[in-house]
Amino acid sequence: MEQNIISVSELTGAIKNVLEEGFGQVSVSGELSNFKQHSSGHRYFTLKDEGAAISCVMWRTRNLDFVPADGMKVIITGSLTVYPPRGNYQIDCASMQTAGQGELWLAFEALKKKLDEAGYFEISSKKPLPLLPMKVGIATSPTGAAVKDMFSTIERRFPALEIYFRPTIVQGDGAGQDIAKAVEELNKLPLDAIIIGRGGGSLEDLWGFNTEVVADAVFNSNIPIISAVGHETDFSISDFVADIRAATPT
Repeated sequence: MEQNIISVSELTGAIKNVLEEGFGQVSVSGELSNFKQHSSGHRYFTLKDEGAAISCVMWRTRNLDFVPADGMKVIITGSLTVYPPRGNYQIDCASMQTAGQGELWLAFEALKKKLDEAGYFEISSKKPLPLLPMKVGIATSPTGAAVKDMFSTIERRFPALEIYFRPTIVQGDGAGQDIAKAVEELNKLPLDAIIIGRGGGSLEDLWGFNTEVVADAVFNSNIPIISAVGHETDFSISDFVADIRAATPT
């Protein structure tokens, strides 16, 4: 009987087709291990549980709303891929999210520590508010109670104030990116101050204000930023970075 002999490349190619076409997109939960962010911005890590481990890659073009750390439980969504030169398989991650409230708190503390060490919270970097601001930008949801409170309070206390309102996504997917974009857009206007904020909610609800992209936008703003997020007992990353923290939007 004639033996069917194939090359290593042919075998690997067949395995590649079976894995990549047979599984499609998968969502997997596990614990982060050996997380490394390369100087290129790409992230490489292992996702593991008590019985197995799998290599993962997340390219720099994929947005992350938190700072991952070893030991953190996450859910990743992506596709299985095979790298023929080394004959190994991995998950090409399209997205990553924390697996629970406890993990969100760990992510919050990890980002807070990173930004504190980078000098984002230094008093010396805070910009003073003008004595009598006349033009103020507001970035918040156009449908929440917070915007109504802000507008009614301003109308009652200082109706001469000129408001530049930028409707902003403040919760859910893309919130962090849109808040940061709002800050950047308002910085192009002749404003005396910018208010970013929203009403109260859970840690998950407020997460847009706990993202690194928002911290960067606030820190790099040329215009003083007032962070007015949630209730008096709520603290967000934007509160620590901003020039002024307002206990509530009102």
